[in-house]
Amino acid sequence: MVEPVNSSLGKMLLEEVSPVVMVLCTPLVEETFLKNGLSFVETLKPFCNFSNIDVPVRTSGDQLYRLKKFTLRLFNAADIRQPNVEVAKQRLEHVITQAGEKVFHDLESDPPQITDILSNSESEIAPTWFQYYNKELIRTLSFSDHEAFDHPVACLLVVSSKDEDPLNKFVDLFNTNRLPSLLNDGVMDPKILKHFLLVHDNQDATTERLTSKVLSEMRSTFGNNECNLLCTNSSKEGNVEHQANPWASFKSSVPAEKLGCALTGDDIGEIKELMQEFASRHIIPYMEQKVRDLNQQISATRKGLRNQIKNLWWRKGKDDIPDSTKGSIYTFSSTESQIRILGDYAFMLHDYELALSSYRLISTDYKLDKAWKHYAGVQEMMGLAYFISDQSIKEAEYCMENASSTYMKLGKSGFQNATRCGLWWAEMLKARDQYKEAASVYFRICGEEPLHAAVMLEQASYCFVLTKPAMLHKYGFHLVLSGDHYKICDQVNHAIRTYRSAISVYESTTWSHIKDHVYFHIGQWYAIVGMNDVAVRNMLRVLDCGNQSKSTQEIFLRDFFDIVKKTGMKHEVVGLRLPIISMSSLQVIYEDHRTYASQASALVEESIWQSLEDDIIPSLNSGKSNWLELQSKLLPKKYKESNVCVVGESVKLDMEFRNPLLISTSVTSVSLICELTENSDDLKLEKETSSLSLGTEHNQVTTSGFSSFTLSEVDFTLGGGEKKLVRLTVTPSEEGILKIVGVRWELSGSIVGVHYFQSVPTKAKTNKAKRKNKLTPTDALKFLVIKSLPRLEGSVDHLPDKLYAGDLRYLVLELKNNSESPIKNLKMKISHPRFVNPESHEEELTPGFPDCLKKGPEQNTVQRETSRTSVFAFPKDVSLQGDRSLRWPLWLRAAIPGTISLYFTIYYEMENVSSIMKYRTLRMHYSLQVLPSLETSFEITPSPSRLQEFLVRMDIVNRANSDSFEIHQLSTVGCRWGISLLQPVDTILPSKSILPGQGLSCFFMIKDCRKPGTEEEKTTSILPSQTDIKLITQDDDEKLFDIVNSPLASFHESERSCHGTSDQLSPNTVDFILISRLAKSSNPSAEQDLPKILSHHSCHNRIRSSIPLSWSLDGPKTMYHDFSTSFCEIKLKMVIRNTSDGFLSVSINTIDGLPDAAAPTPSSGNLSGWRYVPAITEEMKLTSDVMGSRLGKPPPSMESSPPFIWSGSSSTKVQIQPLSRTEIPLQISVFSPGVYNLCSYTLTWELSEHENALSSTSSGICQGYPCYLTVLQSE
Repeated sequence: MVEPVNSSLGKMLLEEVSPVVMVLCTPLVEETFLKNGLSFVETLKPFCNFSNIDVPVRTSGDQLYRLKKFTLRLFNAADIRQPNVEVAKQRLEHVITQAGEKVFHDLESDPPQITDILSNSESEIAPTWFQYYNKELIRTLSFSDHEAFDHPVACLLVVSSKDEDPLNKFVDLFNTNRLPSLLNDGVMDPKILKHFLLVHDNQDATTERLTSKVLSEMRSTFGNNECNLLCTNSSKEGNVEHQANPWASFKSSVPAEKLGCALTGDDIGEIKELMQEFASRHIIPYMEQKVRDLNQQISATRKGLRNQIKNLWWRKGKDDIPDSTKGSIYTFSSTESQIRILGDYAFMLHDYELALSSYRLISTDYKLDKAWKHYAGVQEMMGLAYFISDQSIKEAEYCMENASSTYMKLGKSGFQNATRCGLWWAEMLKARDQYKEAASVYFRICGEEPLHAAVMLEQASYCFVLTKPAMLHKYGFHLVLSGDHYKICDQVNHAIRTYRSAISVYESTTWSHIKDHVYFHIGQWYAIVGMNDVAVRNMLRVLDCGNQSKSTQEIFLRDFFDIVKKTGMKHEVVGLRLPIISMSSLQVIYEDHRTYASQASALVEESIWQSLEDDIIPSLNSGKSNWLELQSKLLPKKYKESNVCVVGESVKLDMEFRNPLLISTSVTSVSLICELTENSDDLKLEKETSSLSLGTEHNQVTTSGFSSFTLSEVDFTLGGGEKKLVRLTVTPSEEGILKIVGVRWELSGSIVGVHYFQSVPTKAKTNKAKRKNKLTPTDALKFLVIKSLPRLEGSVDHLPDKLYAGDLRYLVLELKNNSESPIKNLKMKISHPRFVNPESHEEELTPGFPDCLKKGPEQNTVQRETSRTSVFAFPKDVSLQGDRSLRWPLWLRAAIPGTISLYFTIYYEMENVSSIMKYRTLRMHYSLQVLPSLETSFEITPSPSRLQEFLVRMDIVNRANSDSFEIHQLSTVGCRWGISLLQPVDTILPSKSILPGQGLSCFFMIKDCRKPGTEEEKTTSILPSQTDIKLITQDDDEKLFDIVNSPLASFHESERSCHGTSDQLSPNTVDFILISRLAKSSNPSAEQDLPKILSHHSCHNRIRSSIPLSWSLDGPKTMYHDFSTSFCEIKLKMVIRNTSDGFLSVSINTIDGLPDAAAPTPSSGNLSGWRYVPAITEEMKLTSDVMGSRLGKPPPSMESSPPFIWSGSSSTKVQIQPLSRTEIPLQISVFSPGVYNLCSYTLTWELSEHENALSSTSSGICQGYPCYLTVLQSE
């Protein structure tokens, strides 16, 4: 903290609270000094400030002190009056206007940064004109009637040597008619020190002889010490130039070179000597003597206990007098005025202790007299005295607070005094680094006048930024308030200046509302002063004002475009945020060796395509390599990180534009910003066929215009808050290096927005094999453009968007190469072979679909071999070029319901075109929505008595929402199983179709058609017609579909692979194919795109059985024998089949001597299968209980019969291999005719995983089932 005397307030007090000298001069004196462009007072003013006067002074005490600094204030007698309020206001406004004109050219510069502001001192932050304004504001209160430091201490009477009768002129000058009214009205003491000065103009030689005579007469008349001579204008030519002109800072209305042009250095020295002598030998001694006299007088009348009690007693009756707010109730001769003069004189002589004691003494009197303005003035001076003498800080602040509040209580008449008090108080606080408190004082004295408030608010803002720590938000807020007040008073330059400083506070904050307010208004104000370019630059900052209301946004945009139109030109704005570009949405889509049939194909993840292309991309040398590794070996190092594109093929860039506003915005002429450079060495790549090395780099030349590339332009409109994905393209027409630099667009035809992509090369090495086609700006915006290559175009005709599960369609893949360069070695891989199956040859279907899939007159019973390879290779002789196209048949089957993505990748090679790119791939992507249709399930149950026959239960449910389906045929797959109906078709499907949500169960018989006694799978005697059954009654002549050949056979193989691979048909599983079609619609036009045929494949249906074996007892059913000769021996055969995958051990135990041999024995509970009924009448109906109860009793004629015995071995044990069978001979002996139930035996079985295993996994006992034998007596 600096010393109070050296502080800003200390210097101000030295200048403003200093002795006043009243000047009275004749017109000829003014005429003499006007030769220098100055008045007499203006000539002397620069020499009235004495920084080292060194005059000894003794006031109240006997101790001397030396006065080091002293200042005189010179005023013409006509100026010693209270200033007019309106004139003073205009003068202050003029000061502010002049300051605004000086800063006008600085408004084009960049606004100050907050870091720079924080590092600067107060003198560097606050404008320099503030001090001048504050001084002028204080001077508007000069010569107040309640203060004495503006009272003239002395009078300087000046007469020219050219005046007639100079002595009488001196007498006339001090005539009461010429004196200020304040002296005549008794406010000021007219009895002051008088000093007489004779001015001689050296340019006037006629008065040189009279000057000495007049001076002698003056001294003899007025006294030798009170008279002086001043010779001036020693320069005859009047063209003296002063390097350091002392008057330049006092008078700016006249050019500096004309100020003092007739005064030589000797003249200036004489003026300095005159003023210093006048101050040190006349003014100071006079004031010193005056202080001593007044102090002695007041001490005798007012000091001491007795005088104080006497004064209180005298003022006792004044308690009821009204407050004095107007006019002065004290004359210069009153005791109160004399005490105030004593205090002010002591203050000006730097005797602050005497000044304080005088102010304390008079303060009580003013308070008792309710002279509040006088009281406040004394309190104000006490506070300043405390400060300048470096005494109690609290006392100083208390006095300033008391003075300010007292002034405020006086209302409008006291506001100006309160303002001056506030200015001094704020400076006092700032000198003690109490900037926060100083800011509150400035805010306190703002008042209602806008211009005055603007200056005070701005000064308060600088106090906030100087606090420790800085209060930045309050600093910015007060600057904004100040700027608004400046604008109200049409001080636009100052409004811009304050708002520019506020920008540094808010530009890095999230306070969007005040930030938009600042930028919007400063843009408007720049337009007012004619700086339209700067106005546009600031208004651009508010275009991203999504936080504002819709009406506010409309105002912002309207004013912005109005300002732009005033400029009459297009403005290019880098980083324009209307609309906002989402860099995270940026996607670059280009074609190198990878080409795309559609936009959907280009948006697929690269990993999906790579997984398909691994099997069709050729390897480089002996090791397996993908395209990116191949490219890295062919390209020079400089361009290994670059992407490759082809001349004439577009590079597409998708980006998202977002409207941050609530109002619609039209965006036009959106295009990319690109650069295409060429390098001769790079182009030699096309001529080299082996390993390449990087040659000498040549200067790159940027080709411009549309001759080197073509850009697309897009126009669109964004609604409030709307986002839109826009695709922009650039198509190079020359070889070289293509760089996508940024994007540009236009708003309202006058603003061009530019957004540059900041591309930073990636230093880290990445695995190029995993690099995606959708890249970020750091690695996807630079392309090596190579010469034109053949490009294959492809599409799948008539591919529906929606279809039912099982829908079988005939499609055509159309491929075309528009280039004259041929392509060859075409290969294709499909992501879902379960859905799509290409034909093996190029031919048109004859007859048309679906009739081509039906059986012909001569049906081949051998199944055609289908291709199981994952890559389909087109014939070697297929080559495309020019206008020729290739149409290749495809079969599509919707295997499962859901949303299915089909991916096709077609590989092809090019001849003698490019050494960099030998092949290319065409990528195609289609999305299908597969709706549920018929859902089938099969249950197969073996016959307990017939090993070769099985009952099949088929359950069908229509899962479609609205459509009905008709069943056409059911087929078994392979040459082993025959199928037949158990009931008429009309009984199975009485309604002819299955309605939505309807379920249906029906039964069929299948038969294993292998020859008995053999396990060879392909040995069969089945006819082709036995594997299919027709399930329709109408169109009896309609042919069945061929399931043996492609495409149904191929799709079935795919289904088998998906449900579990099996190279050989399992003896224990059956595959079915159900053919259906959509029920006919009443609307013929709606049937054009409806499915013609649906195939439903059910694979690996196992034959159900609860035990791992099945058996049958074969032998004669009826036999004749002559029992009179001997008993009857009958040979039987038991066939046992192992239906499991394990090893089966079976023991056959026969039982003799049944009490009732003819009584049938109930079947065991663990038997499975169904009872074979030899004869089924026409009237019998098959119900869902296919496991109907067995015959409980034999015919009545069988209730009694003679016994029989098993004449073979009573126990036989056999081992049966998995899925094999064995035959065991048996024999019975019958002793009498009758009907016999041959069920008196049991089968004990054990199942194990390995042959000769010690332990079994399961075991059980099966009771023989009824088998009746009729033996009759032969005749």
